[in-house]
Amino acid sequence: MSFTAQDVKKLRDMTGVGMMDCKKALVETNGDIDKAVELLREKGMATAAKRAGRIASQGIVDSYIHLGGKIGVLLEVNCETDFVAKGDLFKTFVHDLTLQIAAGNPLYIAKEDVPEDVLEHEKHILRAQIKNDPKLANKPDQVIQKMIDGKMNKYYQEVCLLEQAFIKDADKKVGDLLIEAIAKTGEKISIRRFVRYEMGEGLEKKSCDLALEVEEQIAKMSK
Repeated sequence: MSFTAQDVKKLRDMTGVGMMDCKKALVETNGDIDKAVELLREKGMATAAKRAGRIASQGIVDSYIHLGGKIGVLLEVNCETDFVAKGDLFKTFVHDLTLQIAAGNPLYIAKEDVPEDVLEHEKHILRAQIKNDPKLANKPDQVIQKMIDGKMNKYYQEVCLLEQAFIKDADKKVGDLLIEAIAKTGEKISIRRFVRYEMGEGLEKKSCDLALEVEEQIAKMSK
């Protein structure tokens, strides 16, 4: 896979690493930007990795209410200094996250936040589905395990905020957006907690896809 100067710049924006090191990482990973990010993090070069041990005690709480008051989101995101917290870049990043949560309806922030019992329940369901499918039931164990792993990755992409595709750019994960924000601000940024309210949630009501409605509305706002 080849790469362009724009790919090098994108990697630099995502990691805060120098252009030459970004170029070397892309050469080593055959132009795969995601793998290049991981490589730089493993080498301890990426800003996000360097900032991991810092204390993020500043930040803001932001909110988003969908037009008509159907869905509301409250979100706390932390950074290291009040200076960054008051900056437009940080505020825009946080607000984009509230839109993401409204549309994507994640249940957790990261994969590590999913409780073990929930994971085991999901895996149990997947195994049962495979067992009950005549075309799959007799597959070798290692093949079945790979199928389960693949489906679990899709599960993470649905329920974990950092694994979701960014609503304003489907080629980018929310986790990539976080890495970019860390690189641009030069500070550790931590998504601490969020809550999402949906009008009538838990009550019997006419079925409608509010998440899709929110996503369509946000798309219009982005134009």
